[in-house]
Amino acid sequence: MISLIDSQNSTTSDMAVVQRLARAINLAAAPNGFANGEFSLLLACCNSANKQEEILSVLREFSTVNIRKVILSSKAQTLYSNIVSVLGSAQPDALVVRGLESVEAINELIISTNLMRDEFGKKFKFPLVLFVNEDILRKLIRLAPDLKDWAASTFRFQNYSQRESIGF
Repeated sequence: MISLIDSQNSTTSDMAVVQRLARAINLAAAPNGFANGEFSLLLACCNSANKQEEILSVLREFSTVNIRKVILSSKAQTLYSNIVSVLGSAQPDALVVRGLESVEAINELIISTNLMRDEFGKKFKFPLVLFVNEDILRKLIRLAPDLKDWAASTFRFQNYSQRESIGF
């Protein structure tokens, strides 16, 4: 098991956030959980792509469900169609989407996701975790407030520079 405890407060704080996110995923994915087999949206705000991957690795250890991952390409046009093309008819226990910060037409993707948000609930029966950075989170608030409000929660991880190691 990966050791997440060290002397840095940010690591301890991030560890607590990972545990809360894992608990939210587990509850949402459980047949008798708060989502009761329905779609739920969770936002994980982290500014470092490297740290996002570390968090996902640790999250998989804490979660009792299988978490599938989708990484968006820079040419992605809609979130919904990208997820459908990867999953097909499969319904994973939970899904994490990364790479929003690399999408070239991010404003259009966010707007289209907001317009199609009802389709997510019709098609998907699992918790969806979107990893976002602060810039993407601000764009969600500005361009897609309905989608942002639809998220059950936003889990914020400490700012992190490429030179630091959080000890995951």
